[in-house]
Amino acid sequence: MSKKDSSNHKANGNVHLPYHQKLTLGQRAADKITTYGGSWYFIGLLFFYIAVWAGVNSWLLAYRPLDPYPYILLNLTLSMLAAIQGPIILMSQNRLAERDRLQAKYDYLVDRKAEREIQELQKELKRTQQMLMKTSRK
Repeated sequence: MSKKDSSNHKANGNVHLPYHQKLTLGQRAADKITTYGGSWYFIGLLFFYIAVWAGVNSWLLAYRPLDPYPYILLNLTLSMLAAIQGPIILMSQNRLAERDRLQAKYDYLVDRKAEREIQELQKELKRTQQMLMKTSRK
């Protein structure tokens, strides 16, 4: 297979196939966590959790609150969530950037193939025009 044929073969392939074959358990988990952790559903649950936490502890303030205002335990919980969720989201973002890089490479190969085909068509058109000119002169 020539170099030209090899690049044509790459341009005709599925660009996401190598991307999906390489996923480890951690990468798949990071994608799932990122999908959930970046959703409006998760944000809504988080707001609900914070409101319930503040409401229950404010209501219990008169008696014996678990975490009195300024809610240090809630702050610790949210900080731990951010500390765990941040790197997981970054891992997923890095993988998406790699997938985008593969897509850009694939697009480049397709564009190069299309450019070669257009050049070949232009040459063929030019030859056809020259043949028509020759036959019309006769």
